[in-house]
Amino acid sequence: MKSIYLIRHAKSSWNSFSLNDFDRPLNDRGKKDAPFIGKKLKELNFNPDEIRSSPSKRTTKTIKLICKEVTFDFNNVVFKQGLFHPSLNTLKNELNSLSDSIDSVAFVSHNYGISDFANYLTDNAIGTMPTCGVVKINFDIDSWQEIIEGLGTLEYYVYPKMKT
Repeated sequence: MKSIYLIRHAKSSWNSFSLNDFDRPLNDRGKKDAPFIGKKLKELNFNPDEIRSSPSKRTTKTIKLICKEVTFDFNNVVFKQGLFHPSLNTLKNELNSLSDSIDSVAFVSHNYGISDFANYLTDNAIGTMPTCGVVKINFDIDSWQEIIEGLGTLEYYVYPKMKT
């Protein structure tokens, strides 16, 4: 059995148009949503063997806030430049590069890549994931190389607006 968590970064700020996209920080809502999702993930026994994240400012802050709420050491997050606005093929290659000794992984990234990947991996119509949305998808496989389109089973889909 293998599992993947796909996490879209929390809401980012557009206050400064002089910043490039990579350097945009979280806005106030994003700073509140990430800990909320972290608490929700803790309730759901979030337990990836590895977390791989885009190194952008907003994804880094999102996973740092989530890690404070769950039992994952932020210092063990692996930052991968390829997860900054990745294509579907980039995400598939990232998954295929995993050692089979890893049973669960979390990717922290951006739309539209992260939503496209969630929709590719399951037959569920997830659509466009909102900011700070998280899906957990399970696979009845022994090797990451076995993953094909629609093979995954959606275990859960959580997002900040669930709190209202």
